[in-house]
Amino acid sequence: MNGLQQTRTGRPGERLGKALGWASLGLGLPQVTVPGRFVLVIGVDDASGTRQVIRAVGVRELAAAAGILRKRRPAGWLWARVGGDATDLALLGNALRSARSDRRRVAAAIAAVLGITALDVLAAVRLSRRVKPTHERLPDGALHVEAGVTVNRSVEEAYAFWRDLSRLPSFMAHLDSVKTDGDGRSHWVANAPAGTAVEWDAEIVEDVVGELVVWRSVEVAEVTNSGAVRFRTAPGGRGTEVRVELTYEPPAGALGVAVARLLGEEPQQQVEDDLRRFKQVIETGEVVRSEGTPEGHRARRQLRQRPARPIR
Repeated sequence: MNGLQQTRTGRPGERLGKALGWASLGLGLPQVTVPGRFVLVIGVDDASGTRQVIRAVGVRELAAAAGILRKRRPAGWLWARVGGDATDLALLGNALRSARSDRRRVAAAIAAVLGITALDVLAAVRLSRRVKPTHERLPDGALHVEAGVTVNRSVEEAYAFWRDLSRLPSFMAHLDSVKTDGDGRSHWVANAPAGTAVEWDAEIVEDVVGELVVWRSVEVAEVTNSGAVRFRTAPGGRGTEVRVELTYEPPAGALGVAVARLLGEEPQQQVEDDLRRFKQVIETGEVVRSEGTPEGHRARRQLRQRPARPIR
């Protein structure tokens, strides 16, 4: 059984958004601490009140930095930056008309702000979109799990069992139900940590009989996820190798993953336990678990194990 593999990458705009958050921090600090030098650099007239305006702009930048860097998808803060950019351009436009300003430096500052504005708009638009999970691009904080098992059944039998999605709760302990509509779509209800439940709709996006089933959640799901199950004949005629690839975004992000691990429900454990139960179901027709550990292999329940027997 292969172990857990986790990868963390950014959705479109997330990395750019974080970079802009650091840019806000880099701009805001000198504006607040040394506004006189900042005025000199951008070439505006250092008249009465100018430094106070620069400090106010710096405070705004620091607030934006805090908001952007604190949130995973800070679309609102980025749109606020766009509004701030418009204000900055208006202020610089007035400075450009002043005979006391260094117009070349002010013009360069305007060009820089225009470039930053374009990046702010790009990041804000990207992060405002509804993003569907894919195998190539994972959301920040998402988990990618791969695991496999060999079952003593033919490829056709293994594929047919898994392809009937309504059977999944028979061996996936965290699933309460899966209802299909016959058009490649299905509604999933899953048990979450602390006795809660989550629901989402999914669709099959690729289906190769006897070889592959690929699915993903649709629209805005409580648990955005995608996955694939691959089937191939095991070497030496030993049955079928079933390999699962699952990508999902925990309901509570990284905190949810940490809490789940403390409760004995971390992703590797879940998927490997599910595959172990799948092997039991497809080979014997039922799942055999310990009476003391009905949910599977959870560390906190191992002390209470009793002799195994079929679940009634």
